[in-house]
Amino acid sequence: MQDPFERLVQELGRLPGLGRRSAERMALALVARGAGAITPLAEALVAARDGVSSCTRCGAVTPRGADPCRLCTDPARDGAQLLVVEEPGDVLAVERSGAYRGRYHVLRGLLSPQRGTGPSDLSLDALRARLRSGEVREAILALPTDVEGDAMASYLGEMISKSFPEVRVTRLAFGLPADSGVRYSDPLTLRRAIAGRLGV
Repeated sequence: MQDPFERLVQELGRLPGLGRRSAERMALALVARGAGAITPLAEALVAARDGVSSCTRCGAVTPRGADPCRLCTDPARDGAQLLVVEEPGDVLAVERSGAYRGRYHVLRGLLSPQRGTGPSDLSLDALRARLRSGEVREAILALPTDVEGDAMASYLGEMISKSFPEVRVTRLAFGLPADSGVRYSDPLTLRRAIAGRLGV
C-alpha cells in the first residue's frame, strides 16, 4: 500500500507549475493544518469536479448549467471583437485587468510538433464557425511571445486573412512589463518594445 503522504505529493506534483519540492511544501502545509485545511480543500475539489465545465461557445470555465457562459451572453460585451487565447486561464487574467469588453475564444493549446499537437487538436473549427457568423470584425491574438505562440499567431493570421478578409487580425502589443526597467529585460523584449513604441 502506498504511503498516503507520498500519494498526496505525487498528485500535487501533477499540477502545472509544481515540481517535486513545491508539491512537498504544499503537502506538508496541508498535513500540518490537519482536517481544518484538508477537508475544505477536498470538498472544493469535488464541487469543482461536479460543478464546473467549459463553455461550448468560447471554451472559458463556467458553472455547469450556465452554458453559454456569462461572457458569451452578456449583451454589454462587444461581439465585434474576439480575443483569441491559448487556455481558459488566459481569459481569467484578461478579465482581472478590466481592459477588455469583447468576447473570447479559447484554442485549448498551441500548434506544437514536439508535443504532437496539430490543428485538429485545437478548437479551430469552432473559431472558423464564429468568424463565419459575420459578427466578428476584429480577431485579437493574445498568444504567448515564445516560438510556439509566434507560430500559432502566423498560422491564425494567414488562416483568417485568407478565409475571412473582412476580419481585421491584430496581436497584443509587446513591451516592458509594469514595474520593471530596461536593465531587467531580455533582448527580445527590448527589440519588441522599441519596434512597438508609442507616442507620448
